[in-house]
Amino acid sequence: MKKILAVLLTLLLLLPLTACSSGGQTSPLVLFTWESMFPQEVLDGFTHETGIPITYANFDYDETMLSKLEAAGGGDYDLVIADDYILETVIAQGLAQELDTAKLENYANINPAYQNQFFDPDNRYTVPYGAGVQTIVYNPQAAGIEITGYADLWNPALADSVGIIDSCRVIDGMALKVLGQSYNTEDAEAIRQAGEKLLELAPNIRLIKDDNLQDDLLTGEVSAAVMYTSQVTMAMLANPDLQVVYPKEGIGFGIMANFIPKNAPNPDAAYQFIDYILRPEVSAQCYEFLGYYCTNQAADSLISPEMQSFLTMPESFSNDPAREMIENISAEALETHEQAWVAFKSACG
Repeated sequence: MKKILAVLLTLLLLLPLTACSSGGQTSPLVLFTWESMFPQEVLDGFTHETGIPITYANFDYDETMLSKLEAAGGGDYDLVIADDYILETVIAQGLAQELDTAKLENYANINPAYQNQFFDPDNRYTVPYGAGVQTIVYNPQAAGIEITGYADLWNPALADSVGIIDSCRVIDGMALKVLGQSYNTEDAEAIRQAGEKLLELAPNIRLIKDDNLQDDLLTGEVSAAVMYTSQVTMAMLANPDLQVVYPKEGIGFGIMANFIPKNAPNPDAAYQFIDYILRPEVSAQCYEFLGYYCTNQAADSLISPEMQSFLTMPESFSNDPAREMIENISAEALETHEQAWVAFKSACG
């Protein structure tokens, strides 16, 4: 009798543990990306529909994400969204798992213009989530000149009135484009010449910052700015009289994308979330919140009319042979870029 009671007591003690491990508590989706990449209603809608809670983990820079993913051996996180150039490294290091697209009912909704890119040429690992360009936006009245390309930013009329994003490769690349070079040149001398060209731009630079540069254009702190697509969207919605310029020298183009880490704890939840945000109506919500180009062709028509022109790639740009993605380059070339960038920022004060 005592033996039977002991067995029953043991079973009762184990029961709560058994309930938790057999579905009493759903494992969360651990989403790893930058802050504010999704509207809260999309995250809540996914959890309401699937019962899967979301643990939203943030990183500041792509390199931070990479170091954490390396330390975790491709584990800890179920789904990551990051920039194109770092995705190439993630894939090369074997930190991403190949996608089983049969698990994605909405996979065909992806706009093929954003697929087959340098970081994943066969689309084996990634699903795009937003794209953008480095665009010039200016206030014609404040600037006092017409701007058609990057070279116009050197005009003395813009002294102390230009804002630029804080990105070495983008801004160095802008000078390379003015000199007729590729963003991705490995020629150290060409990069040094671009650095010297940037020094000539320094008197015109009032601000170098990544966050909310559009606010400085809207308040009149600067009269022209080189900005990210999401910032351009916010600026143009606030003041339609501003002018957007796709520089005649050629534009730097970038893509963000989802991938599932090699040893993701809950890959099934990751597939469910990717498929959920590939629904046209959900995608439209996401891109109107995010402010980047919509990479879901089935969602384009659902985007509100006032945002259509900002969230879908202009046909003139999509067919531009000078469009170029900023790719990974050698350590030597990158060091030359960084030296030029430090000298430029110092000259800007």
